[in-house]
Amino acid sequence: MNDLALRLAALDPEAGAAVRVIGHFDALTEARADLRSIVRDAAGLAGCPARLVDPARGLLVRVPADGAVNAASDPVVDPAWPSTPVPGTDAVLWLEQPGPPGTVQAVVLERAAAAVRTVLQRTRSRRPVDDPASVELVLDATAPESDRLAAARRLGVATTGRAVALAGGRYLVVGIDGVLPEGVRAGVGPAAAVVDLPASGEHARLALRLTAEGTEDDPGPRVVHADQLGALPLLVRAADGAAVPDVRALEHAATIGPWALATLDAVASATSLRDAARALHLHHSTLQDRLSHAETALGWDVREPAGRLRLQLALVLRRAARHQR
Repeated sequence: MNDLALRLAALDPEAGAAVRVIGHFDALTEARADLRSIVRDAAGLAGCPARLVDPARGLLVRVPADGAVNAASDPVVDPAWPSTPVPGTDAVLWLEQPGPPGTVQAVVLERAAAAVRTVLQRTRSRRPVDDPASVELVLDATAPESDRLAAARRLGVATTGRAVALAGGRYLVVGIDGVLPEGVRAGVGPAAAVVDLPASGEHARLALRLTAEGTEDDPGPRVVHADQLGALPLLVRAADGAAVPDVRALEHAATIGPWALATLDAVASATSLRDAARALHLHHSTLQDRLSHAETALGWDVREPAGRLRLQLALVLRRAARHQR
């Protein structure tokens, strides 16, 4: 495939790039890549954010072009974006850019959708087994290893899985590509061997604290993956029990209007103010006006890189404090 791509590139660079895309997604499929990896690579190869939406499974995965995987907090898509249905499913893959796709982007959509279809077929029946006793046993580091392995098999997890912490105090143990329950906040622990799933459960518990209800009062992602958090857990633990001035400033900003927190969260999450306005369904000038009021209440400029980072951290710590129990 690489030799063919090189020969085609000498004749037609776009055709050569398209062949490389085909080979790339074929390799992902052969390696049994998960959905997040497929959407991430689609974004990178297309040079724009990519989004997978599967309403039947309650699945939304969005990846900006820089590859930072996250669950999409805004399910609204622009019909003008290039998209393709995933054959045999309710899922749709989108590239977040205006206008029709170029040749390479069209190939990215087609091949990524085929790879997604393979994953969904592979995981179609892998919904979490409702067996709280087995889940508790698997996540108990003090239980005998043989008992934990047997409990994992009852849950359909043979060798490797993830712990999932759900709002309300429930836990699940799922396979690597396991389907999460719909409509509930969830913290997803990192993939681990069965014997290491108690640690995955601890990470999932902290990730759950960083989720949000997705409302005006509690904006943010409903699903957070622990393996995407980097050093944030260290910050959260260091701030536990402390009165953080920037969190107090956020609470003060929330009093200026029901739109304030959602506006600030959109600005913190989007790659540009125009993207934030689009996510909020606002005119750009309306967002600018709201942001000026919010910045006055906060006490700092969130449009500068340092101020935006400060806002992002304040939002994270606010969610961690709200969902500590």
